[in-house]
Amino acid sequence: MNTPNLLQPSSVSRRDFLTRSAQAAAAGFLGSAYAESTPAASLPSETLVTQLYKTLDEKQKSVLCLPWSDPRRQKVDNNWHIIKQPIRDVLNADQQAMVREIFDKLHSDEYKKEVWTQFDHDNKGDGGFPSASIALFGEPGTGQFEFVLTGRHCTRRCDGDSEKGAAFGGPIFYGHAAGSFNEKPDHPGNVYWYQAKRANEVFAALDGKQREAALLGKSRQERGNFTVELSGKKSGLEGIRMSDLSSDQKDLVRKVIGDLLKPFREHDAKEAASYIEAGGFDNLHMAFFKDQDVGKDGVWDVWQIEGPNAVFYFRGDPHVHAWAHVRQPA
Repeated sequence: MNTPNLLQPSSVSRRDFLTRSAQAAAAGFLGSAYAESTPAASLPSETLVTQLYKTLDEKQKSVLCLPWSDPRRQKVDNNWHIIKQPIRDVLNADQQAMVREIFDKLHSDEYKKEVWTQFDHDNKGDGGFPSASIALFGEPGTGQFEFVLTGRHCTRRCDGDSEKGAAFGGPIFYGHAAGSFNEKPDHPGNVYWYQAKRANEVFAALDGKQREAALLGKSRQERGNFTVELSGKKSGLEGIRMSDLSSDQKDLVRKVIGDLLKPFREHDAKEAASYIEAGGFDNLHMAFFKDQDVGKDGVWDVWQIEGPNAVFYFRGDPHVHAWAHVRQPA
């Protein structure tokens, strides 16, 4: 597969360029699942967020509504509540159902069943979906309005592109502890382990010298936003650079990225793909970490893809934590 040509002609507007970039990158990373737009079956999450906002009374707003400038808006972590009170303590049943639909529509039809399997399982001990916490930043119609939902193994957001140049509205987190906190080497029942299996196909395709460059010791620590802080660097990142791979090996990496974007709705997946491509596919680096090999089986549980404007960090030890942060190139 040839790398899409994303050079921007001077006669093309930036909006048109990004649209074409998204289409080209979607074809490269996402395949037929997102290759062509399909009409939405119902209202998008952003419209539902606006409707939810309109149903809030003053007491609810005092708890859930925050200024656009509040630093919690762009925070990400593996297990946290953006507002101390869960939605069951703030919203009525109809409003909770609306939040559930907002969350549902942030995910692809193909994968949302697995997303719900994870969320319901990992939050069961706290009471399931009503234990989630939300916050709404800014006001609808002002161009600055964002919804953020958090809980165990979850940070998701939708913003209608209010946060300019940020895929997913900012950094996100997903994860799963399927069987137990300490999962077995093959991670049975983990809905996100397919992503690691695909990544290991890349490692299996590397030659000896390439493996030396790609396989490192201990991975980065998980420290909230610092976990996926963007470096802006095009070279010198951890692991092997895409420019050092063959075309067939690059195709395998593109499939990994496609799998990383698979759970999310078409708009967000395409936007992320376009930003990754615009940052330069050959600037991406991929690393695997041998010090966190569950079961010592040579199937790498912890790995990452990083470029100047994108980080995907997958930590499968002792269970799956996955972090993502993708922005438009500076």
